[in-house]
Amino acid sequence: MDPNSVKSTLSNFAFGNVMAAAARDYRKELLAQEKAQSSTSVNQEVDLDELMDDPELEKLHADRIAALKRQGHGEYREISEGDFLGEVTGSEKVVCHFYHKEFYRCKIMDKHLKALASKHLDTKFIKLDAENAPFFVTKPAVKTMPCVIIFRKGIAVDRLVGFQDLGGKDDFVTRTLEVVLIKKGIVSEKKNDEDDEDDVYDESKRKTVRSSLNQDSGSD
Repeated sequence: MDPNSVKSTLSNFAFGNVMAAAARDYRKELLAQEKAQSSTSVNQEVDLDELMDDPELEKLHADRIAALKRQGHGEYREISEGDFLGEVTGSEKVVCHFYHKEFYRCKIMDKHLKALASKHLDTKFIKLDAENAPFFVTKPAVKTMPCVIIFRKGIAVDRLVGFQDLGGKDDFVTRTLEVVLIKKGIVSEKKNDEDDEDDVYDESKRKTVRSSLNQDSGSD
């Protein structure tokens, strides 16, 4: 047998063994990396759970809520003309209802704003008797009530006049008003709100169907 041929064959075998060993080592390295990443992911999940249960974070959250409540957040309050400027400039987001105590629609608006005030703590909800606040009624040109004016950092940026944005009827649900305020950026979407929005749509659709049926019955 040719010595050179034997030498070449042995060299090829050796090279093949080296490549096989390298492939095995590479595979082991990949498996080790995957295991390390999996372990890190589990640790991150555990850390996140621990973080969510962190008593210090819970205390910070509770302190923030307490601070907001001290500023008048979390409840729907009546203010006087003398308190008006301090109230609308004291919080970043404020919803102020200019109302008349004899107007039925103002009482409807009160009911819905009171429900939203306890839900949206980041926004202050207040009301002002238009009869007792002539200056601030004239200043923003409040002519129709209920009139809900939206303030950001003390500046009036938007308003709802009557029920024009709420379907024009008295029987709207609180979620309808909430959706309008969300679109205007003065309150934030909350968890499960999308399901509530579907309920609002379904209720509106049912009313339309009932109205159509009533009209058909009347035409007979």
